[in-house]
Amino acid sequence: MKPFVILYATREGQTRRIAEHIQSALRDRGQTAFVRNAREARERLSLERYGGAIVAASVHVGKHEPEIIELIKSRRDELEELDAAFLSVSLAEASAEDSSRSPEARAGAAAQVQQVIDRLLAETGWRPRRVKAVAGALLYSKYNFIVRFFMKRMAKKSSLSTETSRDYEFTDWKALDAFVDQVLSDQLVRATPEDALAPA
Repeated sequence: MKPFVILYATREGQTRRIAEHIQSALRDRGQTAFVRNAREARERLSLERYGGAIVAASVHVGKHEPEIIELIKSRRDELEELDAAFLSVSLAEASAEDSSRSPEARAGAAAQVQQVIDRLLAETGWRPRRVKAVAGALLYSKYNFIVRFFMKRMAKKSSLSTETSRDYEFTDWKALDAFVDQVLSDQLVRATPEDALAPA
C-alpha cells in the first residue's frame, strides 16, 4: 500500500504533535506515513505518491489556519480521490468534551465547533471521508503578552483554566488512535474490489 501523508497547520505546535502522534499510530499498525507542514509543502506537494491523507488544522478566533484552506482549495480533487480525512483542533472542543460542564454548555460548545467546520467545508467545497473534532491545548508558555491576554479571556469564557503559570493539554490521544483505526478501515474498503464485497 502507498504511504499516508498527514498535512497540518498550526500556530503554537499542538496540531503538529497531533500529526506526529497519528504518524506514530499508523507506523505501529504497519503503515508508512509522512508528516508535512502545509505552509511549507503547499507549492511543491505531490499527492500522487500517497495512498491516503489526513488533514489537521488548528482553529484561532473561529477560523482554521489560512494555509490549510488554501491547500484544500488547490488540492481538493486529489484529497477527495484519496478519501482524505479531516481533523479540526480547537479549544471549543475541549469545552464540548468537559464532563464537568452542564449538558447545555457542552451542546453549545459542540455547536460552535460544528459551525467552524461547516464554514471550512463550505468555503473549500471539500467533502472529506471522515471529520473529527479534536481538543487542543492552552499553551500559555508559548504565547506573547497580547496573545496570552486574549487566550486567558477565551479560556474564562469557555470555563477553562486561566492560571497562566503552566500549560494545559486537552487532546484525547486514545480517541485519535481509534480514529486512525477507522481511517485504515476506510482505506481497506477503498482498496478492495467491489466484486469482492458482493455477497456470495
